Amino acid sequence: MTRIVVDPVTRIEGHLRVEVVVENGVITDAFSSGTMIRGLEKILIGRDPRDAWAITERVCGVCTTVHALASVRSVEDALGIAVPPTAELIRNIMMATLYIQDHVVHFYHLHALDWVDIVNALKADPKKAAELAQSFSKWDKNTPAYFTDVQNKIKQFAATGLGIFANGYWGHPGYKLPPEVNLIAVAHYLDALEWQKEIVKIHAVFGGKNPHPNYLVGGVPCSINTNEVAAINSERLNLVARLISQADEFVNEVYIPDLLAVASFYKDWAGWGGGLKNYLCYGEYPTQGYGKPEAFKYPRGVVLNRDLSHVYPVNPRDSQEIKEYIASSWYSYEGGDNEGIHPWAGETKINYTGPKPPFETLEGHQKYSFLKTPRWKDNAMEVGPLARLIVAFASGRTDVQDLVKDTLGKLNVPVTALFSTLGRTAARGLDAALAMNWLKEFYGQLMERVKINEVSTFNGQMWEPKTWPKDAEGVGLVEAPRGSLAHWIKIHDGAIDNYQLVVPTTWNGSPRDAKGQRSSFEASLIGTPVANLEQPVEIIRTIHSFDPCLACAVHLYDPQGRHLNQVSFE
Repeated sequence: MTRIVVDPVTRIEGHLRVEVVVENGVITDAFSSGTMIRGLEKILIGRDPRDAWAITERVCGVCTTVHALASVRSVEDALGIAVPPTAELIRNIMMATLYIQDHVVHFYHLHALDWVDIVNALKADPKKAAELAQSFSKWDKNTPAYFTDVQNKIKQFAATGLGIFANGYWGHPGYKLPPEVNLIAVAHYLDALEWQKEIVKIHAVFGGKNPHPNYLVGGVPCSINTNEVAAINSERLNLVARLISQADEFVNEVYIPDLLAVASFYKDWAGWGGGLKNYLCYGEYPTQGYGKPEAFKYPRGVVLNRDLSHVYPVNPRDSQEIKEYIASSWYSYEGGDNEGIHPWAGETKINYTGPKPPFETLEGHQKYSFLKTPRWKDNAMEVGPLARLIVAFASGRTDVQDLVKDTLGKLNVPVTALFSTLGRTAARGLDAALAMNWLKEFYGQLMERVKINEVSTFNGQMWEPKTWPKDAEGVGLVEAPRGSLAHWIKIHDGAIDNYQLVVPTTWNGSPRDAKGQRSSFEASLIGTPVANLEQPVEIIRTIHSFDPCLACAVHLYDPQGRHLNQVSFE
């Protein structure tokens, strides 16, 4: 028996510690640990609810906008504010833009190198790479000259020691791509770096900047006037149209073809990493207001035990549905550490009982993380793109069903392949493809409203605190790129009385609950084979398939303020 410690897992937002037990080359147990407190909820107490979005949004710059949107939705829910339809469209445009940019960045810059061998690309024939790329994509840069140029860049990079990629597991037997596919992927890695900084200009148009665009309780902080220099005018709307067109080309001619090409060589990974069998989605992209989730593009619901014949409703206000547990977390509850608490009654009382840093492992410690453990009706849930697709598929959404079936057909894999590391990675690409279609739809609807001058973007009826009730409570639900995100707020005398965030990586990366149930990260690693204990790429592949974001769950540094990066054994 060998215990492997990966700390931190790199190529994610924030930091994550994973410890696994390997017996006879297979993972038999796993522990996911967030090792520093966030405490954002404490900062918000006593502040103006209308300012909460600006504070919560800054917890993370990668999935920017989602915390701002969850925050304004929570306040609007508490005060009964309905945003104008034009503002709803703009919010949807900003969210779809984030989905697309975030998923492309995740695939190429955070996850692809778990499957792509940079060094092996040096063996590729650029002409054959171009012929192969042109066989499945119309991207105009897929030429022998371009791939030759990229290969020369890799040679120069390799000659200097590969820089930030020096510690990669290059040459690992788990890498299966031929040299030409590796070269194509590396070339598009570089293309994606350039492209991703362009699409986020849509956030700058409607929100003033990126990261951390501006939001507003009651609507969006921008006005539309096609002839006004200081407003969103014809020039800026045309810019958005060009950026959407460029994104459409990149997603459908680069990202999706590359995803399918890489996946075709790793079909064995359709058998590993499945983990939990329960899936939660809060729903996203309202089309008739936030109060009508039945009209969302992504439906709200839960699928249990992978039973696609039934979708359970979700009520975030019900104190018996969503609860947070701390049986394995470094906190204490007044009522005891084995009870679960609904976020509106949430407590954030730190009680660190772990080993004194620096330490080798967390073995022997009942509590081992600063992440709390959320549960839906005491069930551990997976959240994220795969959960969204499964809930939508089970809900009968034909656009999702058609896309999923078509993709499974292209890969020639059964529907059960969805429930795996490979399926989770593919789901993120399909999520981006759907977001791309909806982004074009939302922009078209916005332009129709501009043509008839239906451009109100703010409902100020309840803006002044004097119009508020003495006490109010609300919840803002968002399907962030990484999964289900919620902000619960309590307002008393015009100020925040309590504020709790339950974020996607809290659902997926949390420790065991009082019943000993593992959450998604831990469950997904069980049964995974590890070929080389000194290069556990298999661990990284599955964890990266969730696209962890620890910034909004925890913040990590060691006692000396240094970032740690190690793989250790005992």
